[in-house]
Amino acid sequence: MVACLFSLSRLRHPISMSRFILFFLLIFTLLISAYDSRAFKATPVTLHEQISLGGHYQGFRLLGALRLNSTEIDQLSFCGLSGLAWDEDAGLLYALSDKGTLFHLKPAFDAQGYLVDLQPVAGYPLRDPTAKPLRRPFHDSEGLVIRQAENGIQHDSQLLISFEVKPRLVWYGTHGQWLGEAPLPRVLRNPLNFRQGNQSLEAVTLDSRWGALTGSETPLRNDPPDLIRLFTTGNRFWLYRLGRAPGSALVAMETLPDGGLLTLERAFVSPLQPFSISLRWTQLPKQNKQAPLPVRDIAVFKSDEGWLLDNFEGLARYRDHRFFMISDDNCSNFQSTLLVYFELPTLPNAEPR
Repeated sequence: MVACLFSLSRLRHPISMSRFILFFLLIFTLLISAYDSRAFKATPVTLHEQISLGGHYQGFRLLGALRLNSTEIDQLSFCGLSGLAWDEDAGLLYALSDKGTLFHLKPAFDAQGYLVDLQPVAGYPLRDPTAKPLRRPFHDSEGLVIRQAENGIQHDSQLLISFEVKPRLVWYGTHGQWLGEAPLPRVLRNPLNFRQGNQSLEAVTLDSRWGALTGSETPLRNDPPDLIRLFTTGNRFWLYRLGRAPGSALVAMETLPDGGLLTLERAFVSPLQPFSISLRWTQLPKQNKQAPLPVRDIAVFKSDEGWLLDNFEGLARYRDHRFFMISDDNCSNFQSTLLVYFELPTLPNAEPR
């Protein structure tokens, strides 16, 4: 105490006191800056210099784009986002991280309907049947789809999540609680049937006729290099032909109200080469046919044509023909999490079922 009083007494000199105040202000500013850098931020970005909000490109109309910083929400790392789902009843956008975490987000739109902001609401770890958070190698959650999300009943929505490394489909509550596994064809349960462990069940959706549908990121080990099998939870499947770009992979899909199927593909070879992101459309036929599905390009974005792109992996329908897609930054400082809001006004009409 005596030493402390002595030290404070020395600060009564005007010059020493001024230095102390400046030092205190500097430390305070640094602390505030450090805190602010970890605060959640959603910053509007330009995807292409020639495409403004409301602008059209091929079959795509841009309605907003945000860059989301890497931070923490409820002490969970907000990065590596690979899946999206919209809950109409709750007014929430769910974002799934490939680290086994689920985030609740609230988008904001301006008077013209453009996406202008995003606010975090909560974060939850995905849990196993014993209510413990998922751990490696079981936590690599990738695809996300929702049911009971627009029936006017609060708090009854359920999420179906697909996993890589340990391939499986699992039903979850919106707070990350385990509800049970969905059945899976035998060929998809064996990790050895995939070309790589992290190229397994990347995409999942729900179809009103066929139920849950899932597809691997790349063709199965013994399948042709350009054909993905889209499986139901039984043994039924359809052949989906990937785009022609080298390194094409199926990363997400979303069923449409008329029975069509919107898919998201990423074509990536190496960081030193241009890559592309494609939105494509197909339709599952009434019968189980061996012929490949007819697939149409809706919009193809290429990094060497002026587009601000990243590792887009998540896709979710919002309302009508409006959608969100999000990029997985792999929790890397060299990549970005981009949330894009868009409309597809000229989607093909699906044939009656």
